Amino acid sequence: MIVLKATQSKVLAVLQSVAGIVERKHTLPILANVMLRKTGSTVQLTTSDLEIQIRTSAELDGDAGDFSTTVGARKLIDILRTMPADQTVSLESSQNKLILKGGKSKFTLQTLPAEDFPLVQEAANFGPVFSVPQKTLKALLGQVSFAMAVHDIRYYLNGILFVAEGNQLSLVSTDGHRLAFASAALDVEVPKQEVILPRKTVLEMQRLLSDADGENQPMMEMQFANNQAKFSFGGMEFVTKLVEGKFPDYNRVIPKNHKNSITLGRAPLLASLQRTAILTSEKFKGVRLNIEPGTLRIASNNAEQEEAQDELDIDYGGDAIEIGFNVTYLIDALANMTQDMVKVDLADANSSALLTIPDNASFKYVVMPMRI
Repeated sequence: MIVLKATQSKVLAVLQSVAGIVERKHTLPILANVMLRKTGSTVQLTTSDLEIQIRTSAELDGDAGDFSTTVGARKLIDILRTMPADQTVSLESSQNKLILKGGKSKFTLQTLPAEDFPLVQEAANFGPVFSVPQKTLKALLGQVSFAMAVHDIRYYLNGILFVAEGNQLSLVSTDGHRLAFASAALDVEVPKQEVILPRKTVLEMQRLLSDADGENQPMMEMQFANNQAKFSFGGMEFVTKLVEGKFPDYNRVIPKNHKNSITLGRAPLLASLQRTAILTSEKFKGVRLNIEPGTLRIASNNAEQEEAQDELDIDYGGDAIEIGFNVTYLIDALANMTQDMVKVDLADANSSALLTIPDNASFKYVVMPMRI
């Protein structure tokens, strides 16, 4: 039976959309596979890593009839990638194997039965569905994802907090040294819901979301349960486990009423920090900021006794402050912003700094100082 028949580019695109979560090495061999379920000319593709499940459907011609199996996802993608984009390829089933044909090439692949594929048990009681443009969510994720922790033993930091309340969706991430907050307006009022999405889910969604603009903006629908979140967008359904645990109270971390404030060009500040970062050492990424009326000086040095100094003219009349930061934390925030200007609020050398966009409350970035 011919399971599907279409151009290489179409089959590859559909496969790649679901295969991002597939691990090459897994305790359960079947999790390296993609499940194909054919109904008429529609083929549904499903992948899972037991915590995240992605499913999509596509019209891929083939013989009439129903059929299901699972086959190695990465292997299939690797073979398809070697074929021309406009070449017609087909998958045929034959005695527990799948035969992939394209041009004069033929590959016989081992399969495992579809009924053995461990589907994620969906939560029974999801909250209300609400939607945001994919472009908006992708932008929000970009503004906060860099501040997620990586393999932190405080597992609730290895992800992003989603807070939906009233007509606002806020995303927050922190690794204990810095915190990023971004928010956007929703079209509908929703009851308050707070969930923590795991790091892998966040990275996968950033890969899959569209940032297309225009009148018919692609939307994303989302709904949350106690231990699961479900996202539907672009013909895909994405179900993920949530991180259990209590996220830190981010409102207490965001400084209020810092008395010293500088507004300056984001690009010149970023370039200056990138220059001075060159002479920091791998182990110690500290830079020193000297702020005084009219001038911001940025300096770094390393164990080889090399030094970097850079100066920016600023419109500032507040206190003279000397403060140290991990330069990577500042660069990450500035590199993930698109605005021309950035506002920096400071209290003194021992208090965290607050980076915001002038006249815009939708983004806040807090970074702790370091001793230098």
